[in-house]
Amino acid sequence: MSKIPSIAILVVGIILLVYGLDASNSVSSSFTQAVSGTPTNKSIWLIATGVIGIISGGFGLFFRRAP
Repeated sequence: MSKIPSIAILVVGIILLVYGLDASNSVSSSFTQAVSGTPTNKSIWLIATGVIGIISGGFGLFFRRAP
């Protein structure tokens, strides 16, 4: 993967992780967590997708194939 798409995936992963962490601290997520014991599906998906984006973007940025 080239450098620019890897950086873009890394940045999007960081943004998704921040939104996921923010969503997990919201009022609705706190209520859902109090009732069911788990955070909302939206926050889980945002955090998981963000982590995957950070890992794949970082991997593509540091372990590129030689042209």
